[in-house]
Amino acid sequence: MDINTLLYPLGLNGHSMLVAQLLVVIFVTVLANFVVLGFLRRLIKHAQTTKNYWDDALVLAARKPLSVLVWLLGIGWAADIAGTDTSAVIFDAVGPLRDIAVIVLITWFVVSFILRAEIALVSPDKVEEPWDSTTVSAVGKLLRISVVITAALVMMQTLGYSISGILAFGGVGGIAVGFAAKDLLANFFGGLMIYLDRPFAVGDWVRSPDRDIEGTVEKIGWRLTSIRTFDQRPLYVPNAAFANISVENPSRMTNRRIYETIGLRYDDSAQLASIVKTVKEMLLQHPEIDTNKTLIVNFNAYGASSLDFFIYTFTKTTDWIKFHDVKQDVLLKILAIITAQGADVAYPTSTILLPDALRLDEQHSGAVDSA
Repeated sequence: MDINTLLYPLGLNGHSMLVAQLLVVIFVTVLANFVVLGFLRRLIKHAQTTKNYWDDALVLAARKPLSVLVWLLGIGWAADIAGTDTSAVIFDAVGPLRDIAVIVLITWFVVSFILRAEIALVSPDKVEEPWDSTTVSAVGKLLRISVVITAALVMMQTLGYSISGILAFGGVGGIAVGFAAKDLLANFFGGLMIYLDRPFAVGDWVRSPDRDIEGTVEKIGWRLTSIRTFDQRPLYVPNAAFANISVENPSRMTNRRIYETIGLRYDDSAQLASIVKTVKEMLLQHPEIDTNKTLIVNFNAYGASSLDFFIYTFTKTTDWIKFHDVKQDVLLKILAIITAQGADVAYPTSTILLPDALRLDEQHSGAVDSA
């Protein structure tokens, strides 16, 4: 039973029948949209009561596209009625346009779901073990690009274009574009390698001994990586550069090292062994020193003006500011140990030994002074 059968008892015909049919379609569309939105609201409330986030993401991603789909089907239905009644040529495009619109809505839904999945996978509130944000961002970008490209190909097929011809043309054109944009492609694949190998992530402190690069990673794009230097300047590094340089990631260090050499005076040689022993005991008892790592305190060398011993140890913290506080405390305690032993830190000195024949007697020296 169609709309004409329902409206026939009203005795309408011609233009009045067309208007009545369109009004019925609009009413049905509004009613269907109201029912769908109400159903989705109940689904959202139910999904929010569960611990599983994926049902929330699925319903929220489908809410707007589904509402638009209802209006799209209603408008398409109305256009079909008007086309049948008027036989206008313009309404022949309604079918293909409706198909393309449906493809766009499906693409919108899938892309929206991928975006919500990215947020969920890196959030400790949504998953028990959050994923690496850099990896999630890379995979999300690849999935979104794949969905959009697939949707574009399906739309072309819907419009009557041959996909095989497009792909063949794309292959030949891709070779030409590859030669013309090799630097751009190098940066693209460089970014892909960063995402796959993960030498650093957003928020990491990185530096390169090969280039003047040091700072905090702010963004990893497909062409450039944005780094904020410590003097707050933005530094943009092409991703291809990371394939040819060494990169250090101090953010991933497990400890920080204290490696210092201290010199004692040669006059304090008798206290040297006791000082070295006491300093080592102090380090072993220090709460901020990781005693599970290498810890060395040894007399090391005869210096030009000092007896040198060195300390080699690691702190528990990796925080830059706290590390310097711990290092300062260690050095001050070493100085206190040296002082408590009646010794002192050496400084450059020179001793001049004069033979007896060159000594001046006090009488001659006094005569010279009075003159």
